[in-house]
Amino acid sequence: MPDSSLPATGSIVDVAGIEVGHFSDARRPTGCTVVIARDGAVGGVDVRGAAPGTRETDLLSPVNFVERVHAVMLAGGSAWGLAASTGAMQWLGENGIGLDVGPARVPIVPSAVLFDLYLGGADVFPDAAAGYAACAAASRERPAEGSVGAGAGAIVGKIFGLDRAMKGGIGSASVRAHGVTVGALVACNALGDVIDPETARIVAGSRSDDGSTLRDTRRALLRGDAHKRLVAGTNTTIGVIATDAVLTKAEASRLATVGHDGFARAINPAHTTFDGDTLFALGTGASGQRVDMLTLATMAAEAVALAIVSGVRAAERLEAHGLVLPAAREFA
Repeated sequence: MPDSSLPATGSIVDVAGIEVGHFSDARRPTGCTVVIARDGAVGGVDVRGAAPGTRETDLLSPVNFVERVHAVMLAGGSAWGLAASTGAMQWLGENGIGLDVGPARVPIVPSAVLFDLYLGGADVFPDAAAGYAACAAASRERPAEGSVGAGAGAIVGKIFGLDRAMKGGIGSASVRAHGVTVGALVACNALGDVIDPETARIVAGSRSDDGSTLRDTRRALLRGDAHKRLVAGTNTTIGVIATDAVLTKAEASRLATVGHDGFARAINPAHTTFDGDTLFALGTGASGQRVDMLTLATMAAEAVALAIVSGVRAAERLEAHGLVLPAAREFA
C-alpha cells in the first residue's frame, strides 16, 4: 500500500516503491538520473524516436523472460553515457538488489541517453562512477528539476540553429485517481518547441532571428521556413513512467506506448528522425489495485506532459562553450 506518512510531492516519488537520484557533473553541463525500484517493478518500454541510444530494452518485450527491473538510468553524454548504468548495477548489487539467479543477484537496469555534447564534447560524460553516485543520492524526496542530472546539458528548440535554441531540463509530475498514482520523470532535449498543453502557449524553443521572441516552430515549418542542417541523434527526450497499480508486462509496455501521447502534447515536432525519444514504464504494484488501461493511459500521458513542461520551466540560463541558452522564465 502507498506510504500515507509521506506527503505528496507532485512528482514520480509519489509512487510507492520509487526513488530518484541525480548526479550533475561540475566539469561541464552533463549528468545522469536514476529511478530505483528496490523491490523490482514490472517493466515496459517504447522507443519512438528514430535515433535512440539505449541499453537492455529488448528484455522488456512482453515475449521475453525477465519481468521485473530494479532501476532505469537516464543520462547525458550520448552513447558514452550508457556507461552510467554499469555504476548503477554495482551500487544495486552491493545493496543486495537484483534478479536472483542462484549464485548471484543480477540488477536489471535498462537505460537511455540524450545528446549533450554541444556543451563540452565527449571528454566528460556520465560514467560508471556517475551512475553509482546517482544511486547513492537516491531518495523518496521530491527530485530537483531543471538543469540537473540528465537534464544538465539538455537543449530545446535547435531546429533553426543552436544560436536560436534554449535551455532544456528534467522535470517530474504525478497524478492520482481511483486509488492509484501515476508519476513521470522526463529529461527534455527535444529538437522542437515545448508547449504548455493547458494553454497551447510555447514555453521554450526556437527563437526569432534576433533572439528576442519565440519563433513558433510549427508555424515556421508550415509556412516553409528552412531548418538548419540536422544530425540524427543530437536530440532526444527520455523518461520514465511509474505507477503503484498492478500491471502485467504487456500492460507496462502499453503504458510506455500511450505515455508518448504526453510527448506529442508538450513537444512540437516530436518523434522526429533526429530525436531518440524513449519512454520506460514501471509498475510497482504497491497499491495492490488494478485499474483499467484507459484510465491509466490518460493518467500517464498527463503526467508525462506535465513533467516535460515543469522541467523546462525550471531550467536555468546557460552560457557555455560559445552558446547562450536562455531559460523559459525569460520568455514567460
